[in-house]
Amino acid sequence: MTRVSLDTDTDTIRRLRDGMARGVLSFPLTSFHDDGSLDPDGCRAHLAAQLATEPGAVFPACGTGEFFSLDEDEYRVVVTAAVEEAGGRVPVVAGVGYGWAQAARFARIAEEAGADALLVLPHYLVEAPQDGLVAQLEQLAARTRLPLIAYQRGQVTFTAASLRRIARIPSVIGLKDGHSDLDRLQRLTLAAPEGFLFFNGAATAEIQARAYATVGVPAYSSAVHAFAPEIANAFFAALRDGDHGLTDKLLRDFYVPFVELRDRVPGYSVSLVKAAARLRGRPVGPVRAPLTDPSPGDLAELGALLGTGLDLVGAAL
Repeated sequence: MTRVSLDTDTDTIRRLRDGMARGVLSFPLTSFHDDGSLDPDGCRAHLAAQLATEPGAVFPACGTGEFFSLDEDEYRVVVTAAVEEAGGRVPVVAGVGYGWAQAARFARIAEEAGADALLVLPHYLVEAPQDGLVAQLEQLAARTRLPLIAYQRGQVTFTAASLRRIARIPSVIGLKDGHSDLDRLQRLTLAAPEGFLFFNGAATAEIQARAYATVGVPAYSSAVHAFAPEIANAFFAALRDGDHGLTDKLLRDFYVPFVELRDRVPGYSVSLVKAAARLRGRPVGPVRAPLTDPSPGDLAELGALLGTGLDLVGAAL
C-alpha cells in the first residue's frame, strides 16, 4: 500500500487545522457557459474572488462544485486552476468519488495538478456494509499519495469501530460529517485518535455550527461563502467571538429563510448558491442537468433574502 510520508501528512494536517481555526472552508462553484460547457476563465475568476476573502482552505470539484457533472478533462482544469490560484496560500482539497477505481483516476489527476489532499465523496448508488466502506478507503489509499478525508453522507455512515479502522489507514486524516446525528458524531470523535480532523459538512452548515461545536467539531464548510463571503465570514467571527446577538440575528433573518427556500426543490442546495452568485455578477453560469436553475419566483425571493443578509453585515449587493 502506498503511504503518505509522515512529513507530508503532518504538514497537511497542520495547514488544515490552522485554516479551520482561522476561517470557513470554501467550496467554490464550477463555472459553465450558457450552453453547459466548462468556463475555465469563469472558474479562475470565481476562485480568485473566493481566495481574496481568506478562507481556511479551498475544496474544488466537490458537491457544491458539481463534481458529479465533470468529466476527467474538466476536472483537471478545475483542480489545476484552484492550485494555481491558491498559490500555496491555503490548502487545496479536491473532491473524488464513485467507486474506488474511478476515484483513483480522479485522485491521480488531482495529485498531478498539485492538490494537497482529497475529500472522498460518498460512493455511487448502492448501500454498503461497514467492511466495504473501510475497504473503499483502503483501496483508494493504496493508489494515491495524497491524504484522504472521508465524507459520511447519504448512504455512507461509519460506526465508531469503523472509524477506528479507517483512522489506522496512514493517509486517512479526517472525516467530514453530513448526517448531523450528534449522538453518533460524538461517539466518533471520542473513538478517533488524537489529531484526527473532523468537519461539519451539513447542508448550510451554519445552521448547526453551534451544535457541532459542542461535540468538538467547530470547523465547517460554507456554501454561503461561495456567493456571500461577507455574510459567511461575519457569521464565523460572531460565532468565534461569542457574539450571540449577531449570530442569532443572522440565523433568524438570513440562514433559516435560506434553508426553507433551499428545501423546496431537490438540488437547490447547489442551484440557489449558483443563482445567488450570478445575482452578484459572478461568472459562474447555470447548473448542469440533472440539477435545474431556480424558478423566477424563487429567484426573486432569493434576491430579496440576499439583500437582507448583506444589509445585516453592512455589505452591498
